[in-house]
Amino acid sequence: MITLQFFHFSISVFHIFFVPLQRNRPIQKIMAKVYVFLADGFEDVEALIPIDVLRRGGVEVVTVSTTEFPLVESAHGVNIEADIQFDQGDYSDADLLMLPGGMPGASNLFEHEGVCKAVCDQAAAGKKVAAICAAPAVVLAQLGVLNGKKATCYPGFEKSLAETGATYTGDLVTVDGNITTGEGPAAAFPYAYELLAQLVDKDTSDQIAEGMRFKHLMA
Repeated sequence: MITLQFFHFSISVFHIFFVPLQRNRPIQKIMAKVYVFLADGFEDVEALIPIDVLRRGGVEVVTVSTTEFPLVESAHGVNIEADIQFDQGDYSDADLLMLPGGMPGASNLFEHEGVCKAVCDQAAAGKKVAAICAAPAVVLAQLGVLNGKKATCYPGFEKSLAETGATYTGDLVTVDGNITTGEGPAAAFPYAYELLAQLVDKDTSDQIAEGMRFKHLMA
């Protein structure tokens, strides 16, 4: 009987002191995951600025080589070693798939069957896809992903948007549902901050922008 009473007493103490502590533990945020597809001829800043900004904001960014080698050469001759090669990835866990522009980088992405399938699957699932510069027109528009949506791209490529059912905005950055598009190299920063706001939150994006002195630049 004494043992049973002690048992009940112990359980009560546990619930009083320990259960509230467990309930009050902060919930760990699950880090968003982004895959950036890199093809030979990608525009340097359109890939590297968003990668930098998103990683500063706590997003897991995985760079993916779509060539047969880990090294990918940018449009301006900069060699980047990607985190993985395309066949090593499982893109079903992506919160965002991102396509830099540049030529022939965008064309090389469009010619990659695996990239096209991953982008189409991502868009069909209502998950986030982002492309900048030539990539909205050369890749997304040709895949039908922009049909009925507003989008921007590098000037001179807008005809491809209209021909595939998209509305060209001419803005630096355009968001329509799960699709985010950017105009070109100068749009890389606002494009990156917009994506960070979507994946984490606006406060974090604003803090990163302030810390990088972007807001001072635009004042």
